[in-house]
Amino acid sequence: MKTKAVRLYGAMDLRLEEFELPEIRPDEVLLKVVSDSLCASTYKAVKQGTMHKRVPSDIAEKPIIIGHEMCGEIVEVGAKLQGKWNVGQKIVIQPALKLETGYDPGYSYQYIGGSATYAVVPKIVLERNCMIPYEGDAFFKGSLVEALACVFRGYLGFYHTDYTNYVRTDGAKVGGRIAILGGAGPMGLGAVDLASGYAGVKQIVVTDLSEDRLSYARSKCTPEEAARRGTELIYLNTSDVADPVAKLLEISEGGFDDVFVMVPVPALFTMAEQICREDGCVNFFAGPPVHDMQGSLNLYRVHYDGIHVVGTAGSIPKDMEDVIGLIEANKINPGTLVSHICGLNAVIDTLMAMEKPNGAKKVCYTHLNLPLIAIDELDQWADKDPLYAELAKIVKNNGGLWCAEAEEYLLANAPKI
Repeated sequence: MKTKAVRLYGAMDLRLEEFELPEIRPDEVLLKVVSDSLCASTYKAVKQGTMHKRVPSDIAEKPIIIGHEMCGEIVEVGAKLQGKWNVGQKIVIQPALKLETGYDPGYSYQYIGGSATYAVVPKIVLERNCMIPYEGDAFFKGSLVEALACVFRGYLGFYHTDYTNYVRTDGAKVGGRIAILGGAGPMGLGAVDLASGYAGVKQIVVTDLSEDRLSYARSKCTPEEAARRGTELIYLNTSDVADPVAKLLEISEGGFDDVFVMVPVPALFTMAEQICREDGCVNFFAGPPVHDMQGSLNLYRVHYDGIHVVGTAGSIPKDMEDVIGLIEANKINPGTLVSHICGLNAVIDTLMAMEKPNGAKKVCYTHLNLPLIAIDELDQWADKDPLYAELAKIVKNNGGLWCAEAEEYLLANAPKI
């Protein structure tokens, strides 16, 4: 079986190539990758090359396939797996194998990665239950499961203590208030969707310094949709506020029960503690780019007000299963995260442009030949091709969000790579 894939040979050395995959072994599966969401974590691996902790040292001789947010369908099942997995079955991959070596799909392997038309799912992925059945109505939603599962794990990291009996409760406070600081990016949008669709909070406040990012976020995760779920959603540009802490305390009527810090900035970490009410919990979710980033807290409040501080990263297969359940039950909508679509031919340029991030999640359809196109700009492409005119109409009828109907039309009508 031949595959076309984007492979990493060294730092900033990506190549789109066609090559032969090995025959699958009795304990392996051949996967047709349909969609892969491009992640900033992949850009970090591309930029660092073998200096990245997940990238092997011999990629110049044994290049790896990039991309770890993949969704596809099984096209061949190894002899030992007959009856457990079926041809045509849709699956997603949990890329965090938790190996001692740190090796994971999309970072470390020659024959599995999301930026490919076909991939071989190796024994280790199956042994660790990291190939997960998926029955959602769109492949792109499956590609966003891993990102949403990381945020879901963040929600599980929150905890609260009833100091009348010292009983601890895990998770964001049901019926409470949550602040998502620096939250207008893709992971912030995921946190907003999960806050109302899963966590059951009564108030969400999203802050950012960019009005453009906030406007974009507001158009995708709307206050109206949050209100329909019984949640008040507020977007706040803190660059326009003289005293952001005072303003946030005012909005929350005294403080938040839970706070996500979505940007690795020490000042936001300090602010998070300042806006917590008693028994509040802070999740420093963003990964610092340096190993010695320092931040400060009021330790008096940590002790006497019971402020909790946690930091979560990644997810486990159970988190992905739970997120799939939320998607299949229409309790959350991954379409809110999608800002662009593209084909496999556009992956390299799209990743290299991540030096200056824009938009939210970019979904690659690996069997298609498409430029990178913003969902909000589909109507501008309408004169170039009737394909885009129809997609623009479908998206408009879906509240401006990428959706299963748009994906189905795209896969049936777009040019193949």
